[in-house]
Amino acid sequence: MTSSSASSVAMIKEAKNDLENQTNALSKIQKEIGKNHQVRKQYTIQLGENELVIKELDLLGEDDDGVYKLIGPVLVKQDLAEAKANVRKRIEYIEAELNRLNGTLHDLEDKQNNKREVVLRLQQKFQNLQAGKGLIASGK
Repeated sequence: MTSSSASSVAMIKEAKNDLENQTNALSKIQKEIGKNHQVRKQYTIQLGENELVIKELDLLGEDDDGVYKLIGPVLVKQDLAEAKANVRKRIEYIEAELNRLNGTLHDLEDKQNNKREVVLRLQQKFQNLQAGKGLIASGK
């Protein structure tokens, strides 16, 4: 084996390792995006439920007997104003979490796009190195 042949084999191995590492990193980012989507879905469902609760509470008049909150196996009477305030705070919290998750998703998608470009360049480099080795082996 000539030294140029040995160095091209080493370059191919290095390119292959780089490609594998970057592909694994891309896969990890894609899993994080999937988790983000799942959590966002859960928060979106909770937001909808809490918005329905606040609408129902708004329908109650001040003269009504009050509302009851389920705490474990027990229903506990709760002041209507306190119940509305608690639900509104929960809605604010969920909206803040959704905004945070949307920002995180945007960052992850940017990372994913950048990583895809890196992987594509490495794939092209790897294929070019393999094609070049084939030319050397055939004596051209």
